[in-house]
Amino acid sequence: MDIDKDKIDEAALALMYLTLHDGCRAWKQIDWETTNRLYEKGFILDPVGKVKSVVFTDEGLKKSGELFYKLFSDK
Repeated sequence: MDIDKDKIDEAALALMYLTLHDGCRAWKQIDWETTNRLYEKGFILDPVGKVKSVVFTDEGLKKSGELFYKLFSDK
């Protein structure tokens, strides 16, 4: 089975919105391969390090919120 990694990335970005804190941070609950792709796409700052959260870029924060409401809203 082929996996659409872009769809995985969108779902991961939307789920990261659930853990949003301090205005632009989200907890690192997503696997490294996915967080690395989100970093390469410019949605988060470099995820490598001991800090337990990642920082959204402005574009990533906006996209995360849009995807969250698109995928999980009942309206």
